[in-house]
Amino acid sequence: MPETFSILYASTIAGLATGLGGIIVFLFRPRSERIMSFSLGLAGGIMLAVITFELIPYALKLTNLLYTALGFCLGIMILFLLDTIIPHIHIETGEKERGRLIKMGILIALGIGLHNMPEGLAIGAGYKAAAALGFTVALAIGLHNIPEGIAIAVPLQVGGTSNHRMIFATVLAGLCTPLGMAIGFLFYHISRAVIGTCLALAGGAMLYIVSDELIPESHKHHSHYANLGITVGFIFILFLSGLHL
Repeated sequence: MPETFSILYASTIAGLATGLGGIIVFLFRPRSERIMSFSLGLAGGIMLAVITFELIPYALKLTNLLYTALGFCLGIMILFLLDTIIPHIHIETGEKERGRLIKMGILIALGIGLHNMPEGLAIGAGYKAAAALGFTVALAIGLHNIPEGIAIAVPLQVGGTSNHRMIFATVLAGLCTPLGMAIGFLFYHISRAVIGTCLALAGGAMLYIVSDELIPESHKHHSHYANLGITVGFIFILFLSGLHL
């Protein structure tokens, strides 16, 4: 039982780091077109790097190429369906531009939530192997969750969402990490193939968001700053990934 509480505590702290990303955006809010483009590009670069260096490589380690590809395509299909549904939910914002940015933030939160659930499984699996390994995995995931919280918060704030709702959205997405850990405990003998497929699914969902929402929106305001943001976000996650290789 003490081990279970340790794993729950570690996965919850790692997940709540996403909320820290929301707080950072609250404190350093984008105020100009250039900063907005850079911030949206940064979020896109972060998510592209997470897909490239984390989700797909780990998915391929845990399962085979076929299941990785199927999971990836399923993630894209799920986000495509959500993309057609969500615009009808929040049109009461009154302005088309704001509504589109809020939709983007919701989609990002859903994509990162899907990503965080198998990460919770990974923390549990690490602790089952060795406490030190579990702690290392939780620390790495927590560090990655901070910029992912930024990716959720930027379009929500630019779209005019209130600060407490913006931070709530980042925290909610982060809580999918301990939820994933809990699901792993319910299905203790869950196969590596299932976890790998879930990681690939999250990768597909996140790629859809980056391609359909973040990068096009960032280039609408200031193309050069968007490219700079994408580069900085990508390199930042590259260095984070290198720390625990």
